[in-house]
Amino acid sequence: MSQVDIFERRPLTGTGLRVTPVGVGSSSLASMPSHYGYEVTEEAATATVLRVFASGLNLLDTSAGYGNGESERRIGKAIAAAGGLPAGFVLASKADPDPVTKDFSGEQVRRSLHGSLERLGVDRLPLYMLHDPERISFADATRPGGPVDVMVALREEGLVDAIAVAGGPVDLMRQYVATDAFQVVLTHNRYNLLNRAAEPLLAEAAERGVGVINAAPFGGGLLAKGPDRHPRFAYREAAAPLLDAAAAMQRACAEAGVTLAAAAVRFSLRDPRVGVTLLGASSPGRVGDIVAQAAAPVPEDLWPALERLVPAAEHWLS
Repeated sequence: MSQVDIFERRPLTGTGLRVTPVGVGSSSLASMPSHYGYEVTEEAATATVLRVFASGLNLLDTSAGYGNGESERRIGKAIAAAGGLPAGFVLASKADPDPVTKDFSGEQVRRSLHGSLERLGVDRLPLYMLHDPERISFADATRPGGPVDVMVALREEGLVDAIAVAGGPVDLMRQYVATDAFQVVLTHNRYNLLNRAAEPLLAEAAERGVGVINAAPFGGGLLAKGPDRHPRFAYREAAAPLLDAAAAMQRACAEAGVTLAAAAVRFSLRDPRVGVTLLGASSPGRVGDIVAQAAAPVPEDLWPALERLVPAAEHWLS
């Protein structure tokens, strides 16, 4: 059984940052019951962030768009309660459109960063991402003075250490990687036990020396809770082929003495192209679960069995 030291701080390709192979996502800390189906109190959110600080993991991801800044505000309160960020901690946030006007210009990217810095109570960010740029055209994003130019300028001005692009559609993310402007790419829901659509993105990132953050390795919950408890994939109802594959994988994992969730996390961790596997946490206990799942050993002979159960590419989210 192969093991990964989940507390080792390793260089994140393309940057000068050193990160643990597991990071924590904080979108649920904004308390968005319409999206997640449950609420998170401010006290619980603060306690969760403090637990992350104490866990040994050193990357926390948030965004200006999570609850219109509520995730960042709550993280900022936890940072203040802790007397500042732990040494070497990598706090990442993202640029989002104006929540009212939907403006996603270069000027808005700059405003978004300054709003994030204020809510978080910090004067700079180790990692800053252009968030879901599929909301504008690639031409608008890359025009002179547009969002990509401003992201580069923010790095050159020292307001952020490294810049990334974070989004969904694989072909579009490949276009952004090909600009050579970004040091890191974040992909979500597209590289996991059920969906390999991001394979060409990971290959291109490796070829160009771009770091990779793989978010949502549970596919929004299906691979964490199983198809009976959570028959949804990537925040929508899952198609029958995905549910059938997940059920078969769950049985194979049970026969091997591991949980489906642990196998899902380890699938991402075992790929050398993935610098950080990002897992969401909504409670202090969930942070403990993340550590346990990431550290759980998985028998090597389970991987071929799971590989045979991957749904056909026509069922992948691309």
